[in-house]
Amino acid sequence: MKKIGLTTTVPIEVLLAAGYTPVDLNNIFVISKDYTKYIDIAEKDGFPRSLCTWIKGIYGACLHNNIKEIVGVLEGDCSNTKALIEVLKSKGIKVYPFSFPHSHKKEDIKEAIKRFMDIFQVDIEDVEMVRKRLNEVRGLARTIDELTYKYNKINGFENHLYQVSCSDFNSNIDGFENELKKVILNVKYTNPIYKKIRLGYIGVPPMTTDIYEFVENFNACFVYNEVQREFAFPRGDKALDIYEQYYDYTYPYDVNFRILELKKQIEERKLDGIIHYTQAFCYRAVEHIVLKEELDIPMLNIEGDKLNELDARTKLRIEAFLDMLLDLRHLQKNNKSTC
Repeated sequence: MKKIGLTTTVPIEVLLAAGYTPVDLNNIFVISKDYTKYIDIAEKDGFPRSLCTWIKGIYGACLHNNIKEIVGVLEGDCSNTKALIEVLKSKGIKVYPFSFPHSHKKEDIKEAIKRFMDIFQVDIEDVEMVRKRLNEVRGLARTIDELTYKYNKINGFENHLYQVSCSDFNSNIDGFENELKKVILNVKYTNPIYKKIRLGYIGVPPMTTDIYEFVENFNACFVYNEVQREFAFPRGDKALDIYEQYYDYTYPYDVNFRILELKKQIEERKLDGIIHYTQAFCYRAVEHIVLKEELDIPMLNIEGDKLNELDARTKLRIEAFLDMLLDLRHLQKNNKSTC
């Protein structure tokens, strides 16, 4: 099967039905031991330093790994993707466009996916057959999420890792499925780990994945990873078809649609606070203004750039935030005991 690179999550059911192996370029970039080489490739080719690191990483990962075809999302993801794919075209990379319609109307989403199917010459029956298979694996990712926030048996990093990997199923559906099954089986016999502070992580998946281990040093844990969970399509099994599934996908649409799901998860997971991660030079950072106003929960905004680990200043800010949440918990407990 031919490899095809992805700049973000797209209807991979179409690509698999067409005989491609999807490869999420974000994942190749961020898990690399020498991730800076991808950034260097981009900057040597003229990408400015004042540009989102993810865009440069995707570009470098595409060229370095000899990916000859990609799907570029022109609407509903990074605003710099359009410029990125123009440069990739000039390098001889074949680019297939896809857009999540800003209108967020069902008929517009249906039309966009139909055009995508026409490009790859597949029909809805083939796509739905693949969707059924993928949703079996996504069901395992949903189990891992439940083992995190309901039973405290999966930590925040593992929750992040297995859900974010659903963007391309690690380019091996059967192998990824077996890995998820092993994780679920292994934790069946482990004792739950309880932390006082239950955190939500919202925003794009982090460059600084050490954030998960860091918060655990302060009696806290992440029990919700917003965008990673959306990559795993947690409500996909309830969708009537692929059109409805991608209509219900919160990541590419306006922030108010995201907020509806965020409010549900804050209540269901009994979150004490939220850390909102944004990437330097990304327009999504502005959404923090709306999120902070609309979500009735303590929230800390942190920003990442080129480093793949937390810097000292960010660590101090997170530590102070967690101290505040612990103080709030003690205050609420004392107030209840005096009633």
